[in-house]
Amino acid sequence: MSTDDLIKNLLEALGFSPNNLPLKMQLAELFMQQQKYSEAEQQLKEIIAAPGDNSNARFKLANVYYQQKKYSISIVILEELLQTKPSNIQFLLLYSKALLEDGLTEKSRSVYQKIVSLDPAFKDEQLDSMFRNYSGPGHEPEEDTDNTDSARILLKPAINFTDVGGMARVKTEIDLKIIKPLQHADLYKAYGKKTGGGILLYGPPGCGKTYLAKATAGEISSNFISVGINDILDMWVGNSERNLHEIFEVARRNTPCVLFFDEVDALGASRSDMRQASGRHLINQFLSEMDGVDNNNDGVLILGATNAPWHLDPAFRRPGRFDRIIFVEPPDTESKAVIYEIILKGKPQEQIDYQALAKKSDAFSGADIKAVVDISIEEKLQESFKSGIPKPLATRDLLNAISKHKPSTREWFNTAKNYALYANDSGLYDDILNYLKIKK
Repeated sequence: MSTDDLIKNLLEALGFSPNNLPLKMQLAELFMQQQKYSEAEQQLKEIIAAPGDNSNARFKLANVYYQQKKYSISIVILEELLQTKPSNIQFLLLYSKALLEDGLTEKSRSVYQKIVSLDPAFKDEQLDSMFRNYSGPGHEPEEDTDNTDSARILLKPAINFTDVGGMARVKTEIDLKIIKPLQHADLYKAYGKKTGGGILLYGPPGCGKTYLAKATAGEISSNFISVGINDILDMWVGNSERNLHEIFEVARRNTPCVLFFDEVDALGASRSDMRQASGRHLINQFLSEMDGVDNNNDGVLILGATNAPWHLDPAFRRPGRFDRIIFVEPPDTESKAVIYEIILKGKPQEQIDYQALAKKSDAFSGADIKAVVDISIEEKLQESFKSGIPKPLATRDLLNAISKHKPSTREWFNTAKNYALYANDSGLYDDILNYLKIKK
């Protein structure tokens, strides 16, 4: 008998016994086999509505939603099931997969870790391929037999401050804090001061914090290590701290070195807001590495960038850590003109009025300016396709693109203004108020 015939017979049987839950469950399973998820969903909901233990039906319903890519609903159902059966591996497995599909990778890893701790012999092909660099709880990751840690993550940026449009104030502060100590190391040594330290760059996204960090390394011809959250966080307890320590060790072995932490608030969020001890341990490790208590940080220059300094643990702002906090504001008119000139360099163009473009680009970040140029180029490409000859960009083309693009910084300033007005006892965010021309 074919599956279709079996479904037909079961539906007829249900007509005579509409409250027969085992029949409904069998129908739901057959519908799932045929990927008829809407029909399976209907049968499962009817089973769940009936009195009695319905955990099996709820699990199957979570699976139905998962197959339909309704991951958020599936997660909600599974979290309810796990409240009463926290060690059910079937529930945990689907939960881990749904979290992964919903973009919650770290939480998915944590759930997978729990599965392996419950059953060390457990193996799932999808999750193993996703987390294949992890050998299991309590075990160290496999050593990198390549033994080229520094070659793999160290860079020698080819850019310097001349490639950064504007930002004169920020460049001056970095020069005093980072560049001058390296250029006059003997003078600093005579006063017992170390070369190195930390600077936190904050401001709206797209204003060149990452680019500025690379340019700083290029300015002093130093090594450069860019560290993101994925380079640090690990699903196994203790490995995140180990990863962070290893990155600092690479920097210490290759001084002078600029160690750049992008989105540093993701690694150094306020400990008072954390529920899990593992996050607090990582922050304590981060603070210890910056202090250089057990290691010498001389020549290690630590730059952090964040769009949300108010989420960073206050301990990071203690002297000797990120003791210089620099506001990286959107470029002023002169800086915007320079940025336009840098981005347009080498592209087909007529005589461009950079000042006119800069004046029209109110509240634009460097990223916004690049977006404007991209819009202009795309429109010119459409014209050039017809003749096969590159059409030069003109001022009017760029002004037209400016009118189509909204600045990305305004939403950030709406949030930042509230912190600057109502959570600014130490004056940390006075630069934001000065930029917005708001009197305290």
